Amino acid sequence: MRIEAGPLLSTIEYPSDLRKLEKMQLQQVCNELRQFIIDSVSVNGGHFGASLGVVELTTALHYVMNTPYDQLVWDVGHQAYGHKILTGRRSVFHTNRKLNGISGFPNREESEYDTFGVGHSSTSISAALGMAIASRLKGETDRQHIAVIGDGAMTAGLPFEAMNHAGVSNANILIILNDNNMSIDPNVGALKEYLTDITTSHTYNKLRDDLWHLLGKLPYADFQREIAAKVKESVKGAISKSSNLFEALGLRYFGAVDGHNVTKLVDILRDLRDIQGPKILHIKTVKGKGYKLAEEDQTLWHAPGLFDKVTGKINKVTYNTPQAPKYQDVFGHSIIELARVNEKIMGITPAMPSGCSLKYMMAEMPDRALDVGIAEQHAVTVSAGLATRGMKVFCNIYSSFMQRAYDMVIHDVAIQNLPVIFCLDRAGLVGDDGGTHQGAYDLAYMRCIPNMIVSAPMNEQELRNLMYTAQLEETKNPFVIRYPRGQGVMPEWRTPFEKIQIGQGRKISDGSDLAIISIGHPGNFAQKACLELEAENISAAHYDLRFVKPLDEKMLHEIGRKFSRIITVEDGCIQGGMGSAVLEFFNAHGYKPSVTILGIPDRVIEHGKPDEQYRECGFDASAIAAAARDMMKVSGKDLSLA
Repeated sequence: MRIEAGPLLSTIEYPSDLRKLEKMQLQQVCNELRQFIIDSVSVNGGHFGASLGVVELTTALHYVMNTPYDQLVWDVGHQAYGHKILTGRRSVFHTNRKLNGISGFPNREESEYDTFGVGHSSTSISAALGMAIASRLKGETDRQHIAVIGDGAMTAGLPFEAMNHAGVSNANILIILNDNNMSIDPNVGALKEYLTDITTSHTYNKLRDDLWHLLGKLPYADFQREIAAKVKESVKGAISKSSNLFEALGLRYFGAVDGHNVTKLVDILRDLRDIQGPKILHIKTVKGKGYKLAEEDQTLWHAPGLFDKVTGKINKVTYNTPQAPKYQDVFGHSIIELARVNEKIMGITPAMPSGCSLKYMMAEMPDRALDVGIAEQHAVTVSAGLATRGMKVFCNIYSSFMQRAYDMVIHDVAIQNLPVIFCLDRAGLVGDDGGTHQGAYDLAYMRCIPNMIVSAPMNEQELRNLMYTAQLEETKNPFVIRYPRGQGVMPEWRTPFEKIQIGQGRKISDGSDLAIISIGHPGNFAQKACLELEAENISAAHYDLRFVKPLDEKMLHEIGRKFSRIITVEDGCIQGGMGSAVLEFFNAHGYKPSVTILGIPDRVIEHGKPDEQYRECGFDASAIAAAARDMMKVSGKDLSLA
């Protein structure tokens, strides 16, 4: 649904229009921009709280900075809705995250104002620093480079690597730390406590700023300030509990300031434009600012879905019959059941306790379920450390986020053959989040690693049984269980745990004309396709491979001997995935069937609903049936009797 803008916002198509306004008009722009976001997200969906929290910052940045010449990099992208609305996309904002619409994240192909594509956290400082170094080499000394990063994203290692480099680079970069004590769930760790300490040390911050400005007015200002820089550390130690981490890294620190005072932000940003070198502005904001319910429950309102903006009631679809649960909730409740019996079980997640449903275990068993913050590499290696002491660790990371910890999976887990259990949530196509979040590659990147067991459940019962099998004392290898975002297929899902033989698939249905081999949730699409084909006099056997490593060689020998026409189906990349593994097996054993591989093609799949993406990639039930028909036509079977 297209949303009408307020009277002032409707005059702004690009930041050049914004800069024509008087500074006193900016608060009205912020009010209208915030209301436009609320109106749009309530009826069209999308991320919510993060963009509301940076309305004033967004407005001030585009008012002061000469974007797009000045390079503005947003971290994560959840917070960039206001940025998109002010940079030429207000009229199409109702298409946000929809098929063929604009992306929910900054995207370089979409706008010159989107200087860097983001979706995962913690990349902004490195990217902006690279831009700043390039500008310096090109002699563009007037160009500004701004990285806007949240305090949640700061818990990853990459920002510290970038700041360590920036501090000695003399590059013209401004880091804006948006401190709201939240990522999706509340932030955790020592950095959160440090930021609380530094923002409450008003005495030190005021003394530092007053001293700096005073000495700047004296003769030989540079010399006086050099002396002051040496004195301030001892003053700081007496006033603040901890010295300033950012200045220790060579960054000029300014803050903390109110991130919701737009006129003050404009003044500060104008001052900072004139200060060369690496610097950091620390602002305090409230996630969900301006919408009371979002301020009070920031996790729920991170991306609430459609809602009534007046009452705050979130739209929930009601059903007359029991519905299948989300796979993530099956994981969240099943790990508690297992942990009650097996005291060695622990759960680890990098900042996604709500998203992966480990929150239930954290509430019931707080000592055995840990949120380590946005730190996927650490999540993997701390799991490895726990495993050396005999713990059975379920390390739950989204498939696309696991890509960030790949070296740790190999070096710290697989080479040492430690029995860490990797539960890869959001595996396969994920829908509205689009290209940065598609869990397309894990089957390929995990199956090539020695010692690794790689599995995917077709339904909730299979997920529970794979979890049960993985935590058994006799299971000595690292164990991957990958499952999709969203609903399963079993309303009555809480079945008794049963051991699954590792590397053993199962035959779902028999047939004589061709075989369909599936892995994971798309097996349900294959079942529907088999019923459709049966009505057309095509007899399709269906096999659930269940493990891409180790392969069920007995079952594959059976398929290879019996069928000359085979279709493989997976919710993963075609290159190097399950279909490739099957072809490798057939080639190694001299089978020469005609094989059609269905899966995610070799391109980035953009945003849309999962069903739209399955159809686009050609492995929904209709596409599987169509592939079978094509295969039968090529082989010469007469389908006229159907």
